[in-house]
Amino acid sequence: MHLLWIKTDLLYPLNSGGRIRTFEMLRAIRRRHDVTYVALDDGTVTPEALRHAEEYATRVELIPHAPPKKGTVPFYTALLANLASSSPYVIDRYRSPAMAERVREWCDRDVDLLICDFVFPAPAIPLVARMPRIVFQHNVEARIWARHAKVGATPLHRAYFGLQHRRMRATEAALCASFDGVIAVSESDAAEFRSAYALANVESLPTGVNTEFFRVTDPAAREAKHLIFLGAMDWMPNIDGIRWFANEILPRLRRDEPDVRLTIVGRDPVASVRELHDPEHGVVVTGTVADVRPYLERASVFVVPLRVGGGTRLKLFEGLATGIPTVSTTIGAEGLPLTDGVHLRIADEPSTIASAILSLMRDPAAATRMGETAAQFVRGTFGWDKIAQQFLDACMRLGVRPSQPVADPNVARSRA
Repeated sequence: MHLLWIKTDLLYPLNSGGRIRTFEMLRAIRRRHDVTYVALDDGTVTPEALRHAEEYATRVELIPHAPPKKGTVPFYTALLANLASSSPYVIDRYRSPAMAERVREWCDRDVDLLICDFVFPAPAIPLVARMPRIVFQHNVEARIWARHAKVGATPLHRAYFGLQHRRMRATEAALCASFDGVIAVSESDAAEFRSAYALANVESLPTGVNTEFFRVTDPAAREAKHLIFLGAMDWMPNIDGIRWFANEILPRLRRDEPDVRLTIVGRDPVASVRELHDPEHGVVVTGTVADVRPYLERASVFVVPLRVGGGTRLKLFEGLATGIPTVSTTIGAEGLPLTDGVHLRIADEPSTIASAILSLMRDPAAATRMGETAAQFVRGTFGWDKIAQQFLDACMRLGVRPSQPVADPNVARSRA
């Protein structure tokens, strides 16, 4: 089978959940099928990224595209210009007529299945093609913006995020409806696509974990009262979550356990995260690391204090696969088949999160048992080879169903 896979970027470095999920699935698929991978190139693609692409793609085509770099004057100019658009900024940012033309050319060839990875490159996908067209939705994107609007730092932030939420809701609904099928990364996401967007062409896919890479670690190696947070530190939900934890939860912990330490591991920390770095007082911000496993081995509790987000957190499954005792918010564990008190502790208020962490630190034997239960469950159920086959099976089922009707395809596309 020949797959045409469309994404906004290459997958290396593996520094985000979406990249890891796609990399692991495509690597398994590539062993049995032909994969053409089309992506945008903003001028930063490295030879190393291209070498790694050989692991997950038979061939790679890069389309030059240079959106403004975040934090620059052109970036903020583009944000202002987007106020006059009907689309959310993250859709306008990745519009590429050149990609649309190249995808149309590939659709005239011998391709059996087209995958649009995330909704962002969807405007480049033809509304009609010979092969099934599936959009792989790692998140309900509109939900993320709604949560940003709820917890925005200022009224201006909340107003802007609210605008982006409304635009994303309309655009995401129209784009998803234009595909033959939608694959979500959890049943809760799939249920929201069905209820919020009235879509019937939706299936869900479990999250996976690389069980060869993330192995169960020795509890004796864990350092007491050492907390770890993992995640891309240039992604807004992670920024919000770790700042909330540092400001609202860590002080509560230190009232009872003054020597609690926190290590924040993840790529490209923004200034508001870097300012948390205070080794003298037990907070370390590492930035990008080559391998997260040594950090997971040393820490005694993995914290996932997310208040914003969508989809499922691969980092949570990766941590659980090592057996590390874990405390997460409901949103942090959203969409994953995990049970509070069995696989991890779930709490949502600063006081209850602090209490859950303290209980694990003070009863290491019980914490170890919970970690072992979680590791056994995750490792035995969610290997990537199984998940990749489930993905292809879902694509084939969706591809033979009637497409979700769109009242006027031109209108639907114009909304995007």
